[in-house]
Formats: sequence, C-alpha cells, structure tokens
Amino acid sequence: MTHQEAKARIAELTKEINYHNHLYYQESRIEISDYEFDQLLEELIRLETEFPDLLDPDSPSQRVGGTITKEFKSVVHEYKMLSLGNTYTIEELQAFDERVEKGLGSSDYEYFCELKFDGVAISLIYEDGKLVRAVTRGDGTKGDDVTANVRTIQNIPLTVKGKNISKKFEVRGEIFLPIREFEKINAEREKNGEALLANPRNAASGTLKMQDSSIVAKRRLNCCLYQLLGEDLGIKTHSEAIHLIESWGFNVSQTYQKAKNLNQVLEYIEKWREGRHHLPMETDGVVLKIDDYDQREELGFTAKNPRWAIAYKYKAESAETELLSITYQVGRTGAITPVANLSPVSLAGTTVKRASLHNANEIKRLGIYEGDTVYVEKGGEIIPKITGVDVSKRKTHAKPVHYIDTCPECGTKLVRKEGEAKHFCP
Repeated sequence: MTHQEAKARIAELTKEINYHNHLYYQESRIEISDYEFDQLLEELIRLETEFPDLLDPDSPSQRVGGTITKEFKSVVHEYKMLSLGNTYTIEELQAFDERVEKGLGSSDYEYFCELKFDGVAISLIYEDGKLVRAVTRGDGTKGDDVTANVRTIQNIPLTVKGKNISKKFEVRGEIFLPIREFEKINAEREKNGEALLANPRNAASGTLKMQDSSIVAKRRLNCCLYQLLGEDLGIKTHSEAIHLIESWGFNVSQTYQKAKNLNQVLEYIEKWREGRHHLPMETDGVVLKIDDYDQREELGFTAKNPRWAIAYKYKAESAETELLSITYQVGRTGAITPVANLSPVSLAGTTVKRASLHNANEIKRLGIYEGDTVYVEKGGEIIPKITGVDVSKRKTHAKPVHYIDTCPECGTKLVRKEGEAKHFCP
C-alpha cells in the first residue's frame, strides 16, 4: 500500500469508527457487531503503526488504552466538588423553593432541571483545548487522577474545537456504565462462575480505578457532562454554559429543561418518573439548580451544600411476586450465592425473574418459606433484591427454606469461616 493509499484508508476507517461510536454512545444503537467493530479498529492500528507519520492524536486508536497505573495520584480540586442536599418528598422541595425565594427576596428566578445519573462524578481539565487531567470527586477537596483511564472513554473529547474556547477550563459530569454493557459483563461473569456485580454505579467506579487502561477501554464506559467552570467564560447562566459545551462537542444528555417555577419542576419530575426507565443508563432522581449565576452568588453555600441546588431522589420501586425456587450458585472462589427464582413480574421498566438473596443470614432474617409471596425491590441495584415477605399469603403446608449444607456441584460439605457471611465450597 502506498503512503497516499494508506492516508485515504486511515481517513475512511476513522470516519467509519467515529460514526459507529456516535451511534453507540449518543443514540444507543448499533449497526455492526463487536467483532466487526474490532476488525475496523485493528486495521486502523495496523496502518498507523506502518505509517507513523499519519497517526493523528485524536485518532480512535488512541482510545484503546494500554497505560498501567500502579498508584492513582491525589489532586486538589481548583473548585471544590460539593455534594447536593437530597430530598424525597414534594413538601421538602416546596420548603427548598421557599428558602430560595426568601434568600433572593423575590420570585423572579428560573430553575434548570437535569436528570441525576447514577455513576461516578468526574472533573475534566482542559488547557489550550486539550484534555490534561481527569480527577474523581474524592472527598470534594481532592480526588484521584484517573486521566489514563478516562482517555479511553469514546465520547470524552481529547481535543476541543469550536468558538470562544477558553485557554483553561473545567467541565464536570458523570461517568457511567450503560445498562447494556453492565448486563453483558454480568452474563460473562455468571458464565465463568464469578460473583455478579451489584449495580452499574459500583461497576463504573471499580472500572475507573483499574490499573490497566486497556481493560477499561473494553468496558465501554460513557459520560454525560453537566457543568462548566473557569475564568472569563463570558456566560451569565447555567443554560448558556450547557449550550456552550454542547457546541464544543461535549456529550450533554438531552433530557434537561428550564422551569419558570416549582410547578414546572414538579411536572418535569413526573415526566421522567417512568420515562427514565427507557434510557440507556441508570438514573435515581432529578437535580434542580438556579439558572442565573448572580443569583447563585447571592444565595451562597452552607458548610456542605450549595443553597441554589438540590437533588430530588425517586423512591426505590417494588413489586409483589411468588418465589418459585432458590438456586445456589458456586463462584470461582467457591463462594455460594443463593438466587431466588421468581414468577415474572414487571418492575422499573423490566421483567424480573430473579433476585438476590445474598447469604444464609439474609434468608434467615427474611424468614422465607417455600412458595412465599415476596416483595422485590430495585433501588440503586440493577439486580433486584427481596426485601420482605407477605406472610398473610403463605400457603398452609409451606415449609421454611433451609440453607444448603453441601456444594450443589460436587457434594462437598460447605464451610463458613468465622466472621464471614457467605458459605464456601472448600
């Protein structure tokens, strides 16, 4: 292949790979298999290796990782990453709105509503348009430098192009593991006899702290951005900031909405109570913020939280169904995990057929009998859990569930080490 032919093919491959990445990360659609995608990427890497002068710093090949991080350096945040106060009721939201009105001495303010994604908060620092550092929230004052791993996330720009780009700025958002990827990883772990990951949030957090960035790249993490910080940005509202980072190519969830008053906020909350279950990521609530920066300045902060923003958390959803049987899974380490097989029930937008029972202590605590009607809940857990039993519906001759004492695979007597919740096959 000539240099010119290689240049043309690299451009073609880059365009095609970027197209499929956009489909997957922005639209949650796929047109080719993982194998076909990997073949395109491997061809690109091969050509760039053969013609190193054609390697573009923004090439999709630069996302495959390979950097090994033995220890994650601690970095002090230039702007503190404060957590938000949580509310669970409409009355608490009304009280928050009253405090805002009292603090501003006026009802002339607008809210900016966003869904609260269940992932890992991240700070991305750019200098001269290039990503130079990615830091976790940590304790809010300092966090861990996870730049090598974050560079593998396909929809985080390594280089920003556009108008009015500041010499230095910071964007913040949430890194998450899409539900589809989470389920794929758990299916593989189940096949290998490994313990299942509890939820996408924990999986994303664990992935971000892996030492080998090439493994991180294979997990296909995603990111949504929701904040812009920096000096002399020339913006006066949060909505202006969001539109600006959108124009710079950052991924912003298109679920946001401005609200002129609390009633519109409540409409937004109700709109997404069910709608969020059709999104490709886990969400657990709504964040509302005062849109105007001057008004934020006027309201200020408490010791822990801003007075101009708050999170409304949706309550965990539950359903009632029949326990059909209990399966005992043997993990790679020999750990035994009981799983409840249930009569299929609709819960949080999915059909639930199984739920975790964790260990013998949990079965004893719940007091489960064979064929019981149980309450199943999905909170921050993708894998549902049994939270209780409807004793009034217990069958007359039902027998209590007794935890097994021998391995379901080899028949060996199980052991339980002192201080351990789980039984093991030695």
